[in-house]
Amino acid sequence: MTELGGPGDHRARRPGDGPEAVASQIADAVDSLAALWSVAAQNASLRLSLHQLRALRTLEAAPGLNLTTLADRLDIGLPTASRLCDRLAAAGLLERAPHPDTRREVQLRLTTHGQHVLGEVAGRRAEALTTALAAMRPAERAALSTGLRGFLAAQDANVPRPGGTNGTG
Repeated sequence: MTELGGPGDHRARRPGDGPEAVASQIADAVDSLAALWSVAAQNASLRLSLHQLRALRTLEAAPGLNLTTLADRLDIGLPTASRLCDRLAAAGLLERAPHPDTRREVQLRLTTHGQHVLGEVAGRRAEALTTALAAMRPAERAALSTGLRGFLAAQDANVPRPGGTNGTG
């Protein structure tokens, strides 16, 4: 058992104690945020799994993908992606259309209903996040915002680019 405040208790450390302590705090926050996201999605008028939501969000960002590309982007097998799209099409959330240039390829697009459902889920998520942020003190929100900007900038600088370079030039 870890003694509170002892060497194995990451909760006892201050946020500035080092990358490991902050990484642990971020992991806890991500778990909490994922739970908040899930609850918001489950309270929408149409209950969708996280896989279904990811598929819809992917198609929203890149309309007209084919099944193979969608499976690759979701990191799932082709048969799983096909069944997922069958369920989404049956619910009226996506449609399949022939590719204009290649007869054998099918494009996947959100229906108007699919766009509406994604908008509803996004609204519920934003509302839940706003409620959580409103419970924080203004200084905490400002510190969080500053920290997130710094994190994103550092992450962007370390993302590998084509040709093996990162964002540092």
